[in-house]
Amino acid sequence: MKLAGNYGDRPADEFPMLFQRILQNTIRDHYRRQKVRSLWTTLFSSFTPQNEEEDFDPLDTLQNKDGRSAEPEDALQQTQLLRIIEEALMQLAPRQREAFLLRYWEELDTAETATAMGCSEGSVKTHCSRATHALSAILKKRGIDLA
Repeated sequence: MKLAGNYGDRPADEFPMLFQRILQNTIRDHYRRQKVRSLWTTLFSSFTPQNEEEDFDPLDTLQNKDGRSAEPEDALQQTQLLRIIEEALMQLAPRQREAFLLRYWEELDTAETATAMGCSEGSVKTHCSRATHALSAILKKRGIDLA
């Protein structure tokens, strides 16, 4: 819609380049907004219970069973861990971070991620693998093992 609305008067041979740039900027904008909205949530398995329910909500972990908020120390530790993970994500190469977030945060499959990134499925797999190994190494240096 953005391409047609803003660049409809451009020559057709410029459309692929414009579309790619609009798509990348839209994805980046989405993640910037999502970062603020998702301060307390993460898809990392360390925050899910061992007997995971299908509709588990990480925000539920912030309250005790009696409806009171979690202990301040636990909330602080979770906040600190999320901050460390965000910092580790920012250390990744941009394409690795983009592939990792699309695959594991947004839960897109390999084909959808490849389409969004404008690359092959093999490239997506390579970027995700490298991102996972890099994140693991960064977090292990900080003394965090999420496995």
